[in-house]
Amino acid sequence: MLKSIGKVLRGILLTANVLVIILMLLCAFSPYINPQTFPVLSCAGLAFPIFLLLNTLFLIFWLIFYKRYTLLPLAAMFACAGAIRDYIPLNTQASGIPDDALKVLSYNVMAYNYDKAHTAKSPNEIVKYLQESNADIICTQEAIFSYGNASKNLTENGLRKALSAYPYYSHYKKGANGWNCFSRYPILSTRLIDYESAGNGSIAYELKVGADTLLLINNHLESNKLTLDDKTAYRDMIVAPEEEKVKSTSKLLIRKIVDAVSIRAAQADSVAKYIREAGHKYVVVCGDFNDSPVSYTHRTISEGLNDAFIDAGNGLGISYNRNGFYFRIDHIMTSPNLEVYNCEVDRSIKASDHYPIWCYIRKK
Repeated sequence: MLKSIGKVLRGILLTANVLVIILMLLCAFSPYINPQTFPVLSCAGLAFPIFLLLNTLFLIFWLIFYKRYTLLPLAAMFACAGAIRDYIPLNTQASGIPDDALKVLSYNVMAYNYDKAHTAKSPNEIVKYLQESNADIICTQEAIFSYGNASKNLTENGLRKALSAYPYYSHYKKGANGWNCFSRYPILSTRLIDYESAGNGSIAYELKVGADTLLLINNHLESNKLTLDDKTAYRDMIVAPEEEKVKSTSKLLIRKIVDAVSIRAAQADSVAKYIREAGHKYVVVCGDFNDSPVSYTHRTISEGLNDAFIDAGNGLGISYNRNGFYFRIDHIMTSPNLEVYNCEVDRSIKASDHYPIWCYIRKK
């Protein structure tokens, strides 16, 4: 009797593991699904860590109780090795950074907390962080300023004065959004990459670095348009997963995310096309992609480029830090002829809803 129950239980668990593996594979390879053709399936990458964790738990279970079944979850992990590395890279950090390496920093600054002016006695936390970053090139998104009382609010002039160590500066405004580039190297040109969006965009700069011209693209791609109420509902669903709450909140979130993913797909195609047609030898692409490393957006833009965090970072590198949405959605990508050192998502500052991401680069 007990043996029969054991066989039934083992069969149920084996079936469950197979189902988890199928879903994990779907998530891992979802970046190859065009969101404009299959929008819902293309979002599967967001669930990849869930099914990876479940498959890992099955692997541990089989190791303890039925070793002969361990090959099943192991084979699945091998098939998903690329997605696992993209999501959770493990790298040895460089002990020394070459003197000629440049530090590139990207940061969604959430309007610099512009209701807080920057003074020596009472610094604006974000501005102080940028001052002390020792970066050579800084790209910011949601770079919006106050045009009110300069003694109480952060103005563009106040920001430029605080970051006077950067002689070259570009500000681009579109709708309610803005992009800044602060550079120790001359900015030769600034242009908006052409794609449809009311308030999001990708700004392409040409920088003169020594004898070379560097193409730098600063992105803020389509957000998921989740309101504060949506994020609160999501957090409540995670804390107390009641059936009706899960059903209604899930439908709402999926609809909004699916719409945004489809829009980002077209934007990613435009950015990738611009990079190809620009024909620059040295390329750095950074910013708030609003999409995870396992996504169509990430795969499309990174084609022919290297992800700095995957090559020189460690762990999950979660860059969005609010409302239980814990994903790495800020990225830095470089052309293969650039060496990358010690990429980090810096969790030391929580003044914005994003953490900054930075790395060192130099010519190979």
